Amino acid sequence: MAHDWLWRCVRVLPERGQIGIFNRSYYEEVLAVRGAPDLLEAQSLPASLVSAKIWEQRFQAIRGFERHLARSGTVIRKFFLHVSKKEQKKRLLERLDDPDKHWKFSENDVRQRASWSEYMRAYEDGGARDLDRARAVVRRARGQQVVYARLVVAAAIVDALEELELEYPKVPPGRKKALERARHELMSEK
Repeated sequence: MAHDWLWRCVRVLPERGQIGIFNRSYYEEVLAVRGAPDLLEAQSLPASLVSAKIWEQRFQAIRGFERHLARSGTVIRKFFLHVSKKEQKKRLLERLDDPDKHWKFSENDVRQRASWSEYMRAYEDGGARDLDRARAVVRRARGQQVVYARLVVAAAIVDALEELELEYPKVPPGRKKALERARHELMSEK
């Protein structure tokens, strides 16, 4: 928390040529933090910066940051898998009932349910707009639709990878001689 909210995500971005998956990412700062004022307070921002404009300013920062990433060759795909409050309750109870799912459970999820309407309002205010800009796949992920939502996400990832036209690295000519020597050495082993 000694650094700004965007820095905390920037520092864990994958390096060029790598794939990274953010579970939630910087959108937490305009959705979760907005619904939990204590999280914003913990950031120790100067009072003059905590105004009604803070959320729109953070959305602007996200949009600018993503434009920068895209201009730098980063491919971005965002997915928002929405669950209803009723479905979330069912999933949380399943995590409590199944010892194999206890690792997924956070007491904080139960506390934050009290702010459900604030989270939904935050999403409607800006999250939906921002997610739509980045070729997001938004699906209601409940019941049998979970399988469909996962298929849609998987297909979008495959499409993004195909668009990259990836190839195995080319082996330089000098390296081929070293490979032949290694083959010869392995074949001559007894």
